[in-house]
Amino acid sequence: MRLIIILGALALGLAGGAAIAPSKFETDVIPTSAGPLEITFLGHGSLLLAFGGKTVQVDPFGEVADYGALPKADLVLVTHEHMDHLDPAALKAILKPGTFIIGSRACAAKLPGAAILANGERTTVLGLPIEAVPAYNIVHLRPGDGPFHPRGQGNGYVIAFGDKKVYIAGDTENIPEMKALKGIDAAFLPMNLPYTMSPEQVADAARAFRPGILYPYHFGDTDTSRLVKLLQGEKGIEIRIRRMQ
Repeated sequence: MRLIIILGALALGLAGGAAIAPSKFETDVIPTSAGPLEITFLGHGSLLLAFGGKTVQVDPFGEVADYGALPKADLVLVTHEHMDHLDPAALKAILKPGTFIIGSRACAAKLPGAAILANGERTTVLGLPIEAVPAYNIVHLRPGDGPFHPRGQGNGYVIAFGDKKVYIAGDTENIPEMKALKGIDAAFLPMNLPYTMSPEQVADAARAFRPGILYPYHFGDTDTSRLVKLLQGEKGIEIRIRRMQ
């Protein structure tokens, strides 16, 4: 199976426009055993997922979208406390009575009433099994002040949508826990130095846990073609480049 590189919003019939999302955003549709999963790429680390009539917002950030114009969330997943992942104004705009919020340990003070998951903990919300996995830096450190993302403070999330497992890594490097993941159908891996990974680190992680679909995200000015070249010829990994700066 050759590496497939997909640019733009239409690809092999799996990408299309979701009725819930403004047209300026790209949306992919991934079939699952329990119906289609629509993934709308808002930008940066922010995603909008629609599945089974429910809306899941990931890391709301007001600089990438007008959250007041987006659907209210049934579930919000927050990977860590940084403003570009936990934006109080954007979050407020998508809340409704009964919205579930899940956050990492570092989010506890900013998300009163939210369910806080430590690394390795699991829960099920709206029928979706969710596992919090570690997200942290090993190599890239603040000058004289430790890692940009300390171990144990942030989460990535593995969410099961029917028979498909989606991994949203949060801000992290190619840590051992990531490389040990199994059965991931779609993975979102960050690629912006010095805060997360280089294309080489993303490629290293992808070769280890081999997601069916690899979405680089939160990549800023990083040249995504470098990742494409690094994984050229890898069997079973489909790279999809979307507007996720």
